[in-house]
Amino acid sequence: MAKVPKPAEILPGISYQPPAKGWMETKPEFKPGTYCNAASPKWLESIGYPYSRAWSVTDEDWKLPENWKEIILQGLQDRLDRFRTLKLFFDICVRCGACADKCHFFLGTGDPKNMPVLRAELMRSVYKKYFKRAGMMLGELAGARNLTEDVLKEWFYYLYQCTECRRCSLFCPYGIDMAEMTILGRELLSSVGVNIEWTMASVASCYERGSHIGATPQAMKDMIDFFAEENERVTGIATPVTYNRKGAEILFVAPSGDYFADPGTYTFMGYMLLFNYLDLDYTISTYAAEGGNFGFFMSHEMGKRLNAKIYEEAKRLKVKWIIGGECGHMWRICNQYMDTWNGPADFLEVPVSPITGTKFENAASHKMVHISEFTADLLYHGKLKLDPSRNAHIKMTFHDSCNTSRGMGIFEEPRYIIQNVLPPGHFVEMPPNTIREKTFCCGSGSGFNADEYLETRMRGGLPRANAVRYVADKYGVNHLGCICAIDRAVLPTLVNYWVPGMEVTGISEMVGNALVFPDEIERTTDLRDRDLEGVGETVEEGEEDE
Repeated sequence: MAKVPKPAEILPGISYQPPAKGWMETKPEFKPGTYCNAASPKWLESIGYPYSRAWSVTDEDWKLPENWKEIILQGLQDRLDRFRTLKLFFDICVRCGACADKCHFFLGTGDPKNMPVLRAELMRSVYKKYFKRAGMMLGELAGARNLTEDVLKEWFYYLYQCTECRRCSLFCPYGIDMAEMTILGRELLSSVGVNIEWTMASVASCYERGSHIGATPQAMKDMIDFFAEENERVTGIATPVTYNRKGAEILFVAPSGDYFADPGTYTFMGYMLLFNYLDLDYTISTYAAEGGNFGFFMSHEMGKRLNAKIYEEAKRLKVKWIIGGECGHMWRICNQYMDTWNGPADFLEVPVSPITGTKFENAASHKMVHISEFTADLLYHGKLKLDPSRNAHIKMTFHDSCNTSRGMGIFEEPRYIIQNVLPPGHFVEMPPNTIREKTFCCGSGSGFNADEYLETRMRGGLPRANAVRYVADKYGVNHLGCICAIDRAVLPTLVNYWVPGMEVTGISEMVGNALVFPDEIERTTDLRDRDLEGVGETVEEGEEDE
């Protein structure tokens, strides 16, 4: 892992002054901490992707196929034919600069090529050279340039400094979607065997074993059974789970991070407690063991391939509909791609809550309901008995995960849940220009969880961390809530770097803390084994009196 500078070393070095040289004259410098490692050949071979080979990002020779340029240009032509939006985005940008200071990577690095307008220009300049008459004739005068290995390396460097969060698109007067351009650019890179290790390893593991972490069905079951034991120890409530049970009403699909990595594990314990409270007829598949989809970060084709297992399992198990856990890109895919990739899911029913009778019309097509939508509906109808004082040790702000917010429009549901499970005054919003549609990205989405990329991740997460620090300093906030598994995996590192002492939590974890069961034992701790407010202090005072 590359050495990460301290915050005090990073901040003075960020400059937004225009560079002395023109952007076409400047090449990226592959320094430790600024790039993700190249994908190992074994991962490409396992999924049947082309041009597997051993190579290194820092090598001069990337061992590209001899006809790499022809492959890229033919691939670009193919995508221009299939995706009319790509041609539209290339042609309509007027370089107004509205997006320039909206990208968290530009704000954290000061690199002008991280301005979305210029990041798009890296690809647009090649498009102009080979597909526009003015560019063919006038070259650089028309903003066109030849496709060279240096240009390809530049694409790699900057397309993997875009988390596909779409914040820039929100501010673009034409709605140009940089995320879609990034996805298609990464597809072109992948077509000549240029991929990153973290994404490719996760994709291959999911393809072969069913989850990004490569857990076997037995390992998944062992972990979830352990959560059931922990729930019973803390609450006195047994929360058994059925696996691969045919005929259940609901298939529950969660991201693997929630059953294999803290703090997501506590979120999973919250899911189990909620479902047990409701006596919900659900099952978990050890084959559709991953709600997330890193395939989406490398190509539409791979995203479709990994997504198919969810519908196939729903069909095999003969369930009626699907509930999905707290995951970000899982829900962007569900909302924007799933039905056209692998649908329509005519064999499933339009989801109807068996507890409230609510028909989720927004899921009429893809038949999948987000756990936050499901829980908020329960609260709205008064179906949950809660004790918010069990979360009195938590003063929270909420991070709108990019994919659930901008990608799916889930804004109010998690906030409604938070307001119900926290005592009054324990929820504080970050500044309005950093939340909801305008939320800042965690800086590590889109497959950037890699340790060797940590410096760039900390830079990219600076705007989000800065807003967290503001409410921590002003209001004493000590927890950052989110409904995304990648956020729960990467935000602890980010806030520990920029805002030490801040904890990260899923929303379903707090629901699990607050739920009141008729036959529960006396609760003294939350799901993390932290003393409930007043409990630890009372014991200590009694001991002192003795």
